[in-house]
Amino acid sequence: MKDLKPNNWTGRDDAMVEAAIRRGASRRDLLKMLMASGVALSAGGSLLLRAGQAVAQTPVTGGHLKAAGWSASTADTLDPAKASLSTDYTRCCAFYNRLTFLEEGSEVKMELAESIETTDGKTWQIRLKPDVTFHDGKTLTASDVVWSLKRHQDPAVGSKAAAIAGQMAEITAVDDRTVSIVLAAANADLPTILSLHHFMILAEGTSDFSKANGTGAFLCETFEPGVRSIGTRNPNYFKGTGPYLDSFEYFAISDNNARVNAVLSGDIHLAAAINPRSMRMIEGQDHVVSAISTAGNYTNLNIRLDMAPGDKADFIKGMKYLMNRDAIVNGVLRGLGEVANDQPVSAMDRYHNPNLKPREFDPERAKALFEKAGVLGQAIPIVTSDAANSAIDYAMVVQQAGAQAGMPFKIERVPSDGYWSNYWLKAPIHFGNINPRPTPDILFSLLYASDAPWNESHYKSEKFDAMLVEARGLLDEEKRKAIYWEMQEMIAAEAGTIIPAYISNVDAHSSKMKGMRPNPLGGQMGYAFAEYVWLEG
Repeated sequence: MKDLKPNNWTGRDDAMVEAAIRRGASRRDLLKMLMASGVALSAGGSLLLRAGQAVAQTPVTGGHLKAAGWSASTADTLDPAKASLSTDYTRCCAFYNRLTFLEEGSEVKMELAESIETTDGKTWQIRLKPDVTFHDGKTLTASDVVWSLKRHQDPAVGSKAAAIAGQMAEITAVDDRTVSIVLAAANADLPTILSLHHFMILAEGTSDFSKANGTGAFLCETFEPGVRSIGTRNPNYFKGTGPYLDSFEYFAISDNNARVNAVLSGDIHLAAAINPRSMRMIEGQDHVVSAISTAGNYTNLNIRLDMAPGDKADFIKGMKYLMNRDAIVNGVLRGLGEVANDQPVSAMDRYHNPNLKPREFDPERAKALFEKAGVLGQAIPIVTSDAANSAIDYAMVVQQAGAQAGMPFKIERVPSDGYWSNYWLKAPIHFGNINPRPTPDILFSLLYASDAPWNESHYKSEKFDAMLVEARGLLDEEKRKAIYWEMQEMIAAEAGTIIPAYISNVDAHSSKMKGMRPNPLGGQMGYAFAEYVWLEG
């Protein structure tokens, strides 16, 4: 196609048009400007299109962004070791940094680390980037990294990553910029493990978490647990590029419709994790777009094996046959999900077991199992909340199926505030919502090992624990895969966690917000969006 740029039109003039677009100039204003410069209308349209595309792809600095997640509580924390909610992860990603960052496609990128090397998978040497400073001006050193990692091993801290950090037998500073980590056993996944939200690096000796003192892209201006957080751009950010926003505010709107209406009305720029049934509300709305990713996020029904009625194996089996997975994927999730088989390793993971088929929906078989367990006809309570994505809709599907099997389940809907501290992991039957994790080892260590901090059904198996350790140290990929496949079968058959679907995460955001990309750690760019997005106009 012939270039429509006139001979007297220069690159400097292209930049002038782009600048005018960013200032909010209308198309009519731009055409007047082009005509005044001697550009024909036929050429002007092409110039505007090219300038518009350039503006869309080029980060713009400035602006205050308001974003809303779906869950918050008075237990919100700025302590990365104790983070357990999406709102916690979002703040941690903004105020702190990790040694590594997981990019789209599960590619490990160095963040605070300059390099991470090993020859045997057991002894690792980490070289830190130079001239990185904390928000208070202190220079990052190896001592900060050693202290931050060892802190997870202190029982008094109560780290959510204690089981994973327990793999690190020795953590020492070789010099100011070099850290040595010796694992109890070989684990080729260490660089990926260090990209988890919990492994943010703190200044040595940090004890006050009323504000964050990290190396991150934003300074912590305001932190009100259960209310909101405000971050302002770090002028001394070590990466050299970003963040692009002057500031951002993050809070929770637990009601899904209220969250969607807030982004539709322009009150917020981002509504995180909207319910699939709300997709029709944003379709056809030019000023709001959706970002969809399927990275292994799921909502699950948890039945504690150490409490009635979950202490009866036949009740657990009956509940798995009572789960109408197709109704959840096609009805509740509006097709934005994939049928799952009661274990956490999604089809996106190279270690997913494709031979493990999901249980079919069979109310009659479920009824026979309930009768065998001696619970048929009992009004057993199921705790649910908006705090877990789509959990209330899931509960309704279970209740409807229960009616077919002679089980009048009692649905107890509780508030989002306090759900994770008061009901999750505690109630005999309740829902959870698990964010994606990049390796089976991390999923199993956090959720299914006997000492897992988030062992949702209190599943315990010495065989499973031994297999977890064995697979972790294997460099033979085929042997490792075979063990992970068997472990997935064990979870699906023995644990009290029912995982009916892997959910496609949908974030709705203003068309003026640019830069969002998929991430293997979940929606909102793995909760790190604040550093990477920008606002047009």
